[in-house]
Amino acid sequence: MNKDSTSAIGPTDTITFGGGCFWCTEAIYSAIKGVLKVEPGYSGGHSPNPTYKQVCSGATGHAEVIQVVFDPAQVSLKTLLGVFFKTHDPTTLNRQGADIGTQYRSIILHRSQQQQATAREVLNAIAEAHIYDSPIVTELKAFQVFYRAEDEHLNYFQRNPNQGYCQMVVQPKVQKFYTLFPELLKK
Repeated sequence: MNKDSTSAIGPTDTITFGGGCFWCTEAIYSAIKGVLKVEPGYSGGHSPNPTYKQVCSGATGHAEVIQVVFDPAQVSLKTLLGVFFKTHDPTTLNRQGADIGTQYRSIILHRSQQQQATAREVLNAIAEAHIYDSPIVTELKAFQVFYRAEDEHLNYFQRNPNQGYCQMVVQPKVQKFYTLFPELLKK
């Protein structure tokens, strides 16, 4: 386990996921019990300190991601990966719904060999179960650096639930999560 820090309840771990727009993924993971912190940002590319506009241009190579700090005693990495694979489409290359571009790619950025092995195990199990009609294109890559998104992107859905994109795209994904994983919701 990658012990990034120690909380009052014990050691924590951190994983980085990209599954389309980070407003969606942040809203979902923020609702999971055992998840202590979720930050939207950029990772997986080559340009230092990118802005949202630069990432959206596709020129930085970064994906919109969330950095998830969790308590493994409360929620396992396998569970978090299960949520990841059921709340976005891991079979569409550089796309989630109408959001198109490399910044919306499906990506898991692991911080340890254990995280990599767990992610590969879950990926292989999903592929072998033929859950999807198309092959999974999720990128599995070693974490290098995370750039936190600008403040206006933090808790975006929570702060802007009536915004058009939030109503049309984020809310249905959040509702899907609530329906599929009621046992994971924070009280």
